[in-house]
Amino acid sequence: MRITTVGLAAVLVACAAAVHAQDKYPSRPIEFIVPWGPGGGADQVARKSSVLMEQDLKASLPVINVPGATGQTGLNKMLTAPADGYTISVMTGDTFGLLTDASTKWSLAQLVPAAVMIKQPSAFFTSAPDLATWKDVEREAKKRPLKVAITGFGSPDDMHVNYFAQRGLKLVSVPFAKPGERYTAIIGGHADILYEQLGDVKSFLVSKKMRPVILFAESRFPVFSDVPSSKELGYDIIINQFRAVMMRAETDPARVKVISDALAKAAATDDYKAYLVDQYADPASFIPAAGALAFLKSELGKMRRFAIKK
Repeated sequence: MRITTVGLAAVLVACAAAVHAQDKYPSRPIEFIVPWGPGGGADQVARKSSVLMEQDLKASLPVINVPGATGQTGLNKMLTAPADGYTISVMTGDTFGLLTDASTKWSLAQLVPAAVMIKQPSAFFTSAPDLATWKDVEREAKKRPLKVAITGFGSPDDMHVNYFAQRGLKLVSVPFAKPGERYTAIIGGHADILYEQLGDVKSFLVSKKMRPVILFAESRFPVFSDVPSSKELGYDIIINQFRAVMMRAETDPARVKVISDALAKAAATDDYKAYLVDQYADPASFIPAAGALAFLKSELGKMRRFAIKK
């Protein structure tokens, strides 16, 4: 009888230890999905964040690139994974803009933001000598079609192109799913204009292989003080890019908080602050889970103003 009791006690201890291990979060690697190819802004923010989060969570966060369908392929991979907090994903403004289309098969209600990690102004960039300024672009776009390299149809990129097309400029959207191909499109002559964020193409700006001609912002950016803002030119379209970290809506709120807290600690490091400066980003980019949903709803409202009704 004594042996049975001892054996039973051992089993109970083992079970308790197993339950405790299951309750601990995270107790195994967290898959960090980037719904775009390597090298782009979404990829950069995920890799920078994952390294800093690993130090806090004591768990690895392997970054997995799943490009396609303006970010929806990677998003669907996250949405079809178990809602256990072990699959998180970057959400960019490009993919988020697809919610303005009623035929989109996913909704904001399926997602819960853990944090907004970066906010950046966008711009039109050119490389050709005859498109050196915004006035040059306006002049040429009234005479001939100009191809604009974008992430995908229905994205904020596409909304900007359509905005100017409705005002008489012959701008035509040309999607490039891979960031590298999109960035070099204007250099290789596959497009005339690139819609992108300043920080994402910094190396090309430094090497003077491309230049911004109009910045979509309230005012000029100090580093490019000779580039006019859309506001000063009378254009009211300002949709800043953002990258948020999302989880499935059914995820335990306690686990969402763990991720949000880890992202907050990462964003507070000198390393991440330096990254924001390097990316020409808003130094107050970070928004924790508590305020991220309100931010996203506000951005969606802006996007709906400029979306093409189908």
